[in-house]
Parts: sequence; structure tokens; C-alpha cells
Amino acid sequence: MGKITGKDLIALGYRQGKWFKEALQEANRHRLSGDALTRFLDEKAPVIRDLHENSVPFHKNIAAESELEIHNVNTVCNSMHQLMKTPTVVDGAVMPDACPTGPAGTIPVGGVVVTEDAIHPAMHSADVCCSVMMTSFGMVDPKEVLDTAHRITHFGGGGRSENDLFDLPDPLVDKIKSNYYIKSKRSIQLAKTHLGTQGDGNHFLYVGRSEQTGETIMVTHHGSRGFGANLYRQGMKAAEKYRKEHSPQTMKCNAWLPYSDPQGAEYWEAMQVVREWTKLNHSVLHDATARGLKKEPTLQFWNEHNFVFKEGNKFFHAKGATPLDDKFVPDSYEGLRLVPLNMSQPILVVKGETTENNLGFAPHGAGREISRTQHIRNQGEKSIDAIFAEETKGLDVRFYSGHIDISELPSAYKNADKVQAQMMQFGLGEVQDKILPYGCVMAGNWKIDAPWKKKRYKR
Repeated sequence: MGKITGKDLIALGYRQGKWFKEALQEANRHRLSGDALTRFLDEKAPVIRDLHENSVPFHKNIAAESELEIHNVNTVCNSMHQLMKTPTVVDGAVMPDACPTGPAGTIPVGGVVVTEDAIHPAMHSADVCCSVMMTSFGMVDPKEVLDTAHRITHFGGGGRSENDLFDLPDPLVDKIKSNYYIKSKRSIQLAKTHLGTQGDGNHFLYVGRSEQTGETIMVTHHGSRGFGANLYRQGMKAAEKYRKEHSPQTMKCNAWLPYSDPQGAEYWEAMQVVREWTKLNHSVLHDATARGLKKEPTLQFWNEHNFVFKEGNKFFHAKGATPLDDKFVPDSYEGLRLVPLNMSQPILVVKGETTENNLGFAPHGAGREISRTQHIRNQGEKSIDAIFAEETKGLDVRFYSGHIDISELPSAYKNADKVQAQMMQFGLGEVQDKILPYGCVMAGNWKIDAPWKKKRYKR
């Protein structure tokens, strides 16, 4: 038999891929043929996983009333139907705050997707471990808390200056340096400079009072910043490489890493390090505020709502969904979770159990019916100051950048009462307390005078 070529392998029914080169070299070196060649190729050929013929069914914990809501739900469900054909998927759910985030087939905000032996980086997105933490400071003036926290926090692009850094503990630095995905100099620099920062978008620092006790409570909302985004980019590169080799029919946005593969296991470990960093990112702000107030916190807890949770060989990808079940939250405090709605509404303190339709999750907020850009267009001739005054009446609302962002005002979000009603309708957690709003700090439209624009002005 002459030299074996790629055409010979294709004729034998094997799918062309990068593995051909090494396989051909070895087969020709050992002059394999017949059954010996077939056995060798079967061992070498990557397992190809095609899409499910039909979408795996998912649970719809959402109802629509208006024409806009119907369009939103249809878009979300269409995207989920395509996503649920991904070979690794075994279950899924949609929460009442669901809204689309990309092309059809992309996990929506408010989506939960369960897979077997697979971690899908795009299903948790670049804002890894986006989460909320609350601290109760007792009977203290909420304005004093907001003033103190405002001086301490940091919103907008980039990180803190070298003279304004929080300490990154050595044991955590050691964990970062020991993991392939997050050990680069760039990653470590981001972990140091972004500690104690909150980013932009819908992230906030909120102050209010407990409806039950009257105590003043601070809640922060943000994720892992540039440190987590760096992990996401590295994970997507590795997942895309695996997808091309093992499941080319799968959409790029649904590429995955098998947990059973060392690469996937190390990615999972990196996610746990990012989780630890993110909890610290909240804690340093809360602890510094407590020191500024000279108050000992009476209660503090947190939870993620944008992460991947593991149970056995199943991975629950929550893209903007709050885990109710304690099995997903190893540092849970009495099963309590936080569900923010918008700056003019209470933050809900909820508790719940796993049911067939909720898969162990609740909504993470109020969600959006339309994009930020469309919301701004819909404001018509009203001035930004007039819109701000109307929607924040009675509240102490501040934008860290000094520029109002109307795409974060209450009207930009779904009706909070409807979201709460659907939580009751679908059994998505019971309200234990409400943190009634006093005020909040958000990034605002910081890009108006972003650092790169300031540099241009100087030139």
C-alpha cells in the first residue's frame, strides 16, 4: 500500500480536522493498513458532537401582557430554542426579567441553561460573577452612609491610582499565579488596580432602610471587572478551539470546555478564584464604609447572579439569575438572597427552594424591554435634567462621573410590580424583607470625559 493521504481518510468516512496531520504521520511511519489502520484512526479521531435534532424543552417563568412585552418574550424564547440544540444542554429556564442580549442562539439575560460536563464561557459572559452584597449599619442616617460610601467607591473605566489601592491578600495572589488562565502579568495588574471598583452600566451602590427593622443598609452591585473579563477572553479562546475540533455545528457563542478535560477543570478552578476576588471586591468597599462611619455591621451577606454553578456533573449557567438553593451558594447566610429592581424600588430580600420549573433560581432584577439606545430615543424632546428630576423625585441619586445616564433611570427597566407578581405566580422565591430606597450612586455617562478623551484635549 502506498502513502496514506488525507483523501484516503475522508474516503474512509473520517471528518477532516487538525488531527489529520499527526495521524497521517504516525500511520505512514508504521505502515498501517486494513483493520489496524481503522482501529488506530478510531482512537485518534476526535469525537464529533452534532446539534440536538430538536431543542431541549425549557421552563418559561415569564408572562407577557403588552405588545412590547410579547415581542420581548418571543425574541427571548426564539433565542433559547436555538441555544437548546447545543449538544451539551439538558435543561433550561427563563426568568420574568428575561431580555435578549445578542443574536438568536445567545443566552438571554434571565436565562438558566443546564449542561453536562461542559462549561460555556459565553453563558456567563465577560462580567463574571456579577453579584450583590448587603451590609446593615444599624440605626444610622442613610445620608451619612451614602456620603461616606460615595467618597470611598470608584465607578467608571479603568482602575484605582497607585496611591489609592486596596490590599490584595498574598494567599489570593498565590492562587492567581498558579492558574494558567489568570496568571499573566496583565491579569495580576487588573486584580490589583480594579479591586474596590464598580465599573459602569447597571452597577450601583444603593442605600436604603429595612422595612422590617428600620436599619440602614448598603447594597453594592458589580462583578469581577477587568480581572474576570480577562478570564472570559482566555476561556473563549480555549472553548472556540475545542468547538472547531469537536462540534463545528455549534454556534461560536455556545462553545464549551469539558470539565472532564484538564483545560476545563482548570477553567473551573479559575472561576472559583475570580469568585473569591469578587466577594473581596465588595467587602473592601463595605468594610471601608464601616470604618468611615465608625460602625460595626449588624448583618452582611452576598450572592452572585451571573455565574456557573456545579452539581455533580451538571453545570447551571445563570446569565442574570439568582440562585435560590443553598447547594449553589457555599457561603449562604440563612438562605437569603438579594434581588434589586431599580433605583426607585425596594431591593427584595428573598428565600426559596428548588422546584421543577425554577431549577433552583429566581430573577436577578427588573430587566429591560428595550435597549439603552432605544430608551434614550423614546424620551423625545425632554431635557436630560427634566427626565432626571421627574424619575428621581424624593431620592438622593448621584452619578459618580457627574453626568446623568438616563438609560439607568427607572423607566428604562421592566415594571417592577409585574416582575414581583410573576415571581409569586411561578414560585420564584418569597420576599422576607424589603430594603426601601433612600438613594444610590452609579457611574453615569462617564465616557463624556473618558481618560482617552482627556488626553486628546491636552494634545
